[in-house]
Amino acid sequence: MANTRRKEEHNVNADIKVSRAPDGALRDGDYIPGGKKFILGLQHVFTMFGSTVLVPILTGLNVSVALFGAGVGTLIFHLITKKRIPAFLGSSFAYIPAIIAVGASHGLEYAAGGLVVAGLLYIVFSAIIKMAGPGLINRLFPPIVTGPIIMVIGLNLAPTAIDMASQNWAVALICLVTVTIVNIYGKGFIQLVPVLIGLIVGYIAALAFGIVDFTLIGQAPWFSIPAFTIAKFDVGVIMLIAPLALVTIIEHIGDVLAIAATVEDDYMESPGLHRTVLADGIAKAVSSFIGGAPVTTYSENTGVLALTKVWNTQIMRIAAVIAIGLSFVGKLGAAIQTVPEPVIGGISIILFGMIASIGVRTVVENNVDFKASRNLIIASVILVLGIGGAQFDLAIGSFQLSLAGMALAAVAGLLLNLILPRAEA
Repeated sequence: MANTRRKEEHNVNADIKVSRAPDGALRDGDYIPGGKKFILGLQHVFTMFGSTVLVPILTGLNVSVALFGAGVGTLIFHLITKKRIPAFLGSSFAYIPAIIAVGASHGLEYAAGGLVVAGLLYIVFSAIIKMAGPGLINRLFPPIVTGPIIMVIGLNLAPTAIDMASQNWAVALICLVTVTIVNIYGKGFIQLVPVLIGLIVGYIAALAFGIVDFTLIGQAPWFSIPAFTIAKFDVGVIMLIAPLALVTIIEHIGDVLAIAATVEDDYMESPGLHRTVLADGIAKAVSSFIGGAPVTTYSENTGVLALTKVWNTQIMRIAAVIAIGLSFVGKLGAAIQTVPEPVIGGISIILFGMIASIGVRTVVENNVDFKASRNLIIASVILVLGIGGAQFDLAIGSFQLSLAGMALAAVAGLLLNLILPRAEA
């Protein structure tokens, strides 16, 4: 971006300047001092941490290995996508039931083997998408499909935010108000870290309410090597887990569309959807092979992008390195785990709402005509199936596939867009 399009903004506490574009966004090429990059990266770590460690806690996988896998997976994703997309990859929730079931019957190493193959299936889909070309992808996912899908991503996460916040609404509201005030009235660098400041203020409030438990810090070692394990493979387990890739690929496409809409860029053309699918799959396979959780692009961090307008991809890579570091320093990781759920919940109300709002913006900015019956029908079906709890199960012999939530909504929207006539009768 040309220097003439940037403005210099002073941090209130330092003479070092941050170079920003007139629209307030910080993109690749805009100057950010190193120390501030670290703080911005740390903000993303706090944002993804709760969900990323929850998956191994629920499934029995190792928390430290999951953090390591998330960090390495994010770096792999950025390498394959030519450092174009400000995405962070955290633990995927889509595979939890399968991991628990296989872990109980065969062991977690065999569950990991199924997850590795699921990740490798992404390579096949990447090749198909590459051959189809971006034109077909754009026809399959026009704004009337992508907008409601992005809304569903945020609205599906809404109950999680409310569940966490409702454990202590006073603390949650303190966090929510803090993030709002900092984001709207903050000056200089302070305005770029509303989530981090909200966490600090919320943590202090949680201490005052006596809901912080320091037990984990005392139990955790200062330094330890993550307990890596190597995946094992069984054909039956692979047949159970690998087909889930059909669902998570659709979720990945929705996440990439949400990030693209947030940062006002077109990733269908560059680096190309085939590269993002390939990167997500390889990252998933690598993380799973060493005993970590299967990783995927994280909507939580997309919310931070929307809130702060810091779209510099290097920030995500710094966050990835921090996550890897945390996997070796037990007490630091444990300290982050002591952040109470109401603190995360209060902040998540804004972050998840931001994602849904991006979906609204997508249909508005693309002048989608809701007087047209086909558009009303497509949007209505996507929204109701996506957030209403609908589930479609398909079983053919040993092959089992379940579509629900955003994946089911995306398939329904895609089919309706292809079937319904484009002109009113």
